[in-house]
Amino acid sequence: MGSDSEIFNRELSKMSDEDLLACTKEDLVMRLRKEESDKIAALIQRGRLIKEVNKQLQEHLLEIRELKLVNQRLQEENQELRDLCCFLDDDRLKVKKLSREWQLFGHHAAKVMREDLGGYIKKLSELERLQEGLVKENLDLKELCLVLEEECVSRTDSSPAGSSELNLPCMARDLGDGSSSTGSVGSPDQLHLVCSPDD
Repeated sequence: MGSDSEIFNRELSKMSDEDLLACTKEDLVMRLRKEESDKIAALIQRGRLIKEVNKQLQEHLLEIRELKLVNQRLQEENQELRDLCCFLDDDRLKVKKLSREWQLFGHHAAKVMREDLGGYIKKLSELERLQEGLVKENLDLKELCLVLEEECVSRTDSSPAGSSELNLPCMARDLGDGSSSTGSVGSPDQLHLVCSPDD
């Protein structure tokens, strides 16, 4: 059997019957009061701990609600971004297709322009050749007019003084380039009319 202090410090539930019988009524009452106060203090401490745990749980629940709201908002933003990416990808495909069509159109237009340019260059060459021919023809006509005028002048000088051809002097004729629509004075037709009586 232990000492009285050890017996007093032990709980009643852990004491043997002999130890309980060895204690006086005052000791038992004191032990009961002490254990009762210890249990009440433990209950109070337990209540405080439970209250603190409940408070922490409430805070965690509030945080969970806020996280759910944030998660929902992020999911909505994610869906909007997905839709925007799909929209932009569709636009990218449309722009790519349009760019390919414009490229084909550009190649076709360039080909047509090259063909047209070749035709224009050919026509321009033909016009230059025709122009050169007209210039040469005009020079030939001028030379012919000069020859005919000289011949007309020589015939006029050798004709009688009273002949009617003197009314149209050949020296006053205009040696044009033959481009006049009515015919210049020195045109081959008029020279033929003036000088024809001596032919």
